[in-house]
Amino acid sequence: MFKTRSQDWLRYERQRSMAYYERRLPHWHPEGKAVFLTWRLNGSLPASFLFRLSKEPPTTPGRTSRMADVELDKAGHGPSWLKDPRVARCVVETIERGASPLAQYALHAFVVMANHVHLLLEPHVPIRRITDGLKGVSARNANRILGRTGQKFWQSESFDHWVRNEGEFERIRAYIENNPVTAELATKPEDWPWSSATRK
Repeated sequence: MFKTRSQDWLRYERQRSMAYYERRLPHWHPEGKAVFLTWRLNGSLPASFLFRLSKEPPTTPGRTSRMADVELDKAGHGPSWLKDPRVARCVVETIERGASPLAQYALHAFVVMANHVHLLLEPHVPIRRITDGLKGVSARNANRILGRTGQKFWQSESFDHWVRNEGEFERIRAYIENNPVTAELATKPEDWPWSSATRK
């Protein structure tokens, strides 16, 4: 009982200074801070990898995300619908529309990979609204393109991390734009068409 009250009090104190919501993972978003977002296609990680994570979880959510990213970059399991230029283009257009004309966030960096998406943005509305909108609109449009209307496109959960300082901001921006190079899909970041690196 004491533990529950302590957790409730801590949650209340944190909510006073930042937005919070929880699904399978907790999500904390201090006002005025940039956020690193990642989400992936439904079924894009192998069950063996997810089982391994459930048995021996890494020490931090960030480490979990990095391990998942390495696995996703291989694109060796599940769908890779984002390889289709029509689908990648519709996801990019949805991301850019959220920044302008909708003005839901300031967009600092993004990349659309074969089976996942990374964004670095400063939200002007709650993150939940941003992710629901981006994933909902892009899923409908992508499914229409692929002729699979009404089926699940994205994995429900997203990973998010609020950026602590300018140094971390620049590291994350470089990480996002270099992701196609790391995954051996491009020799230079600006060669990958579905990235903010091509729009500079």
